[in-house]
Amino acid sequence: MAANNKTIYTALAANLLIAVIKFISGAATSSSAMISEGVHSLVDTTNQVLLLFGIRRSKRSPDERRPFGYGKEVYFWSFIVSILIFGIGGCISFYQGVIHIKHPPPLEDPTWNYVVLAFSLIFEGASLVVAIKEFDKVRGDLSWWTAIHRSKDPASFIVLFEDGAAVIGLLVVAMMVYLGHYYNNPYLDGVASVIVGIILTIVSVLLARESRSLLMGEGIAPSTQQHIRKLVESDPAILKMQHIFSTYQSPEEVMLLLMVTFREELATESINEAIVRIRQQIMTAYPLIHFIIIQPEPDKGAI
Repeated sequence: MAANNKTIYTALAANLLIAVIKFISGAATSSSAMISEGVHSLVDTTNQVLLLFGIRRSKRSPDERRPFGYGKEVYFWSFIVSILIFGIGGCISFYQGVIHIKHPPPLEDPTWNYVVLAFSLIFEGASLVVAIKEFDKVRGDLSWWTAIHRSKDPASFIVLFEDGAAVIGLLVVAMMVYLGHYYNNPYLDGVASVIVGIILTIVSVLLARESRSLLMGEGIAPSTQQHIRKLVESDPAILKMQHIFSTYQSPEEVMLLLMVTFREELATESINEAIVRIRQQIMTAYPLIHFIIIQPEPDKGAI
């Protein structure tokens, strides 16, 4: 999680600085595209603050109200972030673009826009490089999309999506500003804002989909389930494992429920010893599994 915090803090600093510069440039040159990019950076800044807030709240210790802890706070705030990207960033950019297409302002000297776009690309690009490097540490040999889909830590891929969308948006705005002045076409500035709005909407939908899945509760991978099944059934006290249920309480905490059939000849004391032994073996093999409930279950096939 510390690595993810590094990614978030880097993106936060870059977006805050860029947002201020973009708004100043957009107001000075009457560019809706630059104002839309300023809104984009401001939304990203807010998103990073919310992610840090969610991560901090997720670290709270379990209590009577939340006996399994507050780990899912990070999933909730990640979902809120994905909604904000669309609700504020995408909609405002799209609205700004439509207004400026209907009533395009006269073209101004684009020099400051180019300067701001250049600095923004440097800062956003640096932030994106940091995000990519940090995500590569956990991605392994998986493809990008597979790693994102399987990731249980939304903070890592949300910043990756935001920075990627920011760089693409900046390139679109830079191209449209250049073409608008080259062809003396003020409408292209508004078109750039609309395209930025569409990009943010697409990113929002993808992030909302992944965050919603995590918030509703994702389990451990099938391969991990199979390994745990073999580990449990290899214990001499176990006749058969009937069911396995799991859910991620946070990116670093998994709750596991095992319904197993013990051998009939075992006394209560032997069953209790087996439960303790199995719990210890699973926790040693998978440190992320913090909660393990083992429920005795009759062998339905034998009834």
